[in-house]
Amino acid sequence: MVSILCALRDHADEVSCCAFSASLLATCSGDKTLRVYKTADFSELPFSPLSGHGYGVHCCCFSSCGRYLLSCSTDGSTIVWAANTGEVAAALLHPARSPLRACAIAPDSSLLLAGACDGTVALWDFLSKTLRRCGAVSEASVVACCFSPCGQMFVTGCTRGDLKLWDTDINLLHAEKDAHDLGVTCCSFAPQFKVDGCCVEFRLASCGQDSRLKIWIVSQRDGAACVMTLLHTLTSQSAPVLSCAFSSDGELLVSGSVDKSVAIYDANLGTLLHSLKQHDRYVTAVALSPTMPWIATGSMDRTVNVWRIGDEVSGTAAESRQTGCRGRKLPGHSGLLVADWSEEDVQTWLCDEGLQELVSIFKDNNIDGAELSRLNKETAAELGIESVGLRGRLLRKTEALKAEQSGSGDPDEFLCPITRELMKDPVIAADGYSYERASIESWIRGKNKTSPMTDLLLQTTLLTPNRSLKMAITRWKSSQ
Repeated sequence: MVSILCALRDHADEVSCCAFSASLLATCSGDKTLRVYKTADFSELPFSPLSGHGYGVHCCCFSSCGRYLLSCSTDGSTIVWAANTGEVAAALLHPARSPLRACAIAPDSSLLLAGACDGTVALWDFLSKTLRRCGAVSEASVVACCFSPCGQMFVTGCTRGDLKLWDTDINLLHAEKDAHDLGVTCCSFAPQFKVDGCCVEFRLASCGQDSRLKIWIVSQRDGAACVMTLLHTLTSQSAPVLSCAFSSDGELLVSGSVDKSVAIYDANLGTLLHSLKQHDRYVTAVALSPTMPWIATGSMDRTVNVWRIGDEVSGTAAESRQTGCRGRKLPGHSGLLVADWSEEDVQTWLCDEGLQELVSIFKDNNIDGAELSRLNKETAAELGIESVGLRGRLLRKTEALKAEQSGSGDPDEFLCPITRELMKDPVIAADGYSYERASIESWIRGKNKTSPMTDLLLQTTLLTPNRSLKMAITRWKSSQ
């Protein structure tokens, strides 16, 4: 039995990562922020959101003790936050200012690792916050990395599809070529490992653009090379698998996919236990609590869902947690679209939005979710709402609600791929994509001569104004 505890809807852009500590849940997003919640009631902490990155935040994780929260971003920085205050303990820049896609901290909190778009990893001494090494590990972007539970090695995954195992001096121990066709998206070690005489054995999960989730056995004998053996290939999801994580006891493996589903497997047998389909868009992040039977899933629909694995939650406990969740929840139905609301749901929403005076009008006219979703200036006038100000407030709140459920307030094609903000001066780069001029110029000045979208070398730094796109954005803005 898997039941949803609450849905968090505070981010203004797609959720890119989730992470649990013993008492906190952290989420990060393309909106450049991190948000931190207490797991006692999933209320947001007073210092949240955390705003320190210049571009979208791709990854976040807690130190083992839960004292520190780490995040990395397209801006080329890894920030160490004090988890209990939200203060910045350190801001570490990649030596080449290359955009960072993944970060990890060693189990003993001695080392901090970040993977970059230029194919390098940067390794810092966590205590002194000094750079220990920065080395090339791939010819493609490094989009995944994780430490082994012993902390003496780490794995990297790249957009070319290779998995590579390294020691902490960045010496290659093993390379698994083409582990995932079209690219690796995530990797995660199980917390436990097995020691049998002089042989140590780990379990590693990886997923990729090939719609596969794989479980590997990583083993090493004294004085011998590391060996990776494929244990299971899991294929229950029908589109690229974007994230994966083991439970704290290593018994469960969870993954999120472009097909909008969350899959829960028995990690030992490789059998599917549950398939969850609550998100409206790609599931980009999964995390499991180290102390409770909870899963957090993040999506491009801007929502973080928190699930409970096991027995059904009692009514009182569920209501308490739902009440504690931050962000807008649909009245009584956290997963329903507006068009599926009942008349009572619509009336509850009106009260929540401070439009109580309209409840009787909507009730008399039997307005349900389908009618609300079709509401416009003409139908609002036909309802007899005489106050122009009240009618305007209703229309604005209705449009905001529909935009929130669609997963984007602004059309995605009008957003700069680098900043995820509405473009004012769009230009076309050599890769064929359009960017905000200031953002792509800053990207190129920062010694990034590759495309932010394809990671391929830009043949020229010439930028061409995209006047048709600028006109389309202007027309769209005037219609709002």
